[in-house]
Amino acid sequence: MSKQPSSYLSSKLEGRLKADKSGNSIYAIEPINKGELIAVFGGVVYEWETFIHLPEIERMLCLQVEDRHFLVPRPIGEGDYVNHSCNPNAGLSGQIGLVAMRDIQIGEEVCFDYAMCDTMPYDEFECLCGAPHCRGKVGGNDWMRPELQKRYAGFFAPHVQRKIDAQKAERRAFERAMRNAKTGAHAKPVVATMYK
Repeated sequence: MSKQPSSYLSSKLEGRLKADKSGNSIYAIEPINKGELIAVFGGVVYEWETFIHLPEIERMLCLQVEDRHFLVPRPIGEGDYVNHSCNPNAGLSGQIGLVAMRDIQIGEEVCFDYAMCDTMPYDEFECLCGAPHCRGKVGGNDWMRPELQKRYAGFFAPHVQRKIDAQKAERRAFERAMRNAKTGAHAKPVVATMYK
């Protein structure tokens, strides 16, 4: 069995202990251009019912790749320590790719917002990122925030983007039904499914 990390990390990045010694993170050691692929997460996919019984470190380092499926790194490598930030410089490309959302300078920590992939409350925590618009708490419903949907457009995991698209379609159908009700036009009833 190979002990080689299951995730790819660009040679322009390195993992190291954060300056405040609060944990490991990933830092740029060369300039990175906007749109550049910087990591590809790998590992083993677990369904929710098995995932919730895994050791805490594995649950913390996972990536949600579908509604009830989680990619857990096996073995863990330095590419698996990409932290959360409410002001990220990286975003998802597909289910497992990480790309630069903007140019990243030498010495910058590489982070992404977990709202880009998380839709379940398995990894909720108090955020200490210090960004000017820090949410204070990171949770499984953050993807629903309109400001995040706008800010991270094009950087959500496919399963999250499908939820966003369904939410927007439902909102448009509801608004159309309300307009029709005001004008007396007949419309099909709208059934709310996203918020049950």
